[in-house]
Amino acid sequence: MGNTSILQLVLEASIIVQAVLLVLLAASVASWAIIVRKRKILRLAVSGSDAFESEFWSGGDLSTIYRDVSKGKTPSDMSGLFESGFREFRRLNQQSGMTAGEIVEGAQRAMRVSLMREMDRLEHNLATLATIGSTSPYVGLFGTVWGIMNSFQALGNVQSATLAMVAPGIAEALVATAMGLFAAIPAVIAYNRYADQVMRLEVRYDTFIEEFSAILQRHARAKQSGSAEQAK
Repeated sequence: MGNTSILQLVLEASIIVQAVLLVLLAASVASWAIIVRKRKILRLAVSGSDAFESEFWSGGDLSTIYRDVSKGKTPSDMSGLFESGFREFRRLNQQSGMTAGEIVEGAQRAMRVSLMREMDRLEHNLATLATIGSTSPYVGLFGTVWGIMNSFQALGNVQSATLAMVAPGIAEALVATAMGLFAAIPAVIAYNRYADQVMRLEVRYDTFIEEFSAILQRHARAKQSGSAEQAK
């Protein structure tokens, strides 16, 4: 028994236990793939938002910022909210008969739609991490219980039971529990960390929408006041 490796235990395990281990291995691989990809996405979202905020609050012209943001691929993170809101603001501002409040409300709706799309992108696969983290220990426990049941059934067919006879079966069963924890622990840690980062980004985005809406409100009122003075 002392010379028995984990690989030997897995190869000599029952079909059910091997199937459980295969499922847990696939769950662990999928979990790590999501963890690596989600880490990159969130890091880019944070760095992109930081860079955009620095440019936005530097006092530059909104039209210039809009042209810079609109270049190249479709903007994401906070710059995507700005792009969709300012695009709608310019479109509505060119129409006659609309009040400043209606124009800003239209821009806010566009930013809210962009926010929902961005949050859906950031939250993608987080539920999968939560599922892997919550179910993997139970899947591993199922493999353990099944392996122990087989060990005791084998003991019932012999007249004298010894520790050497039952130990390999119990060991192979416990491998399933260990594999379940191996798949679950990283998934739970990553889910909690990434869910917190997504929540913090959502708060930042909501705050930016409110602040940008106030700026657009001032621009819309200033333009309408200038038009009214010219009409006089």
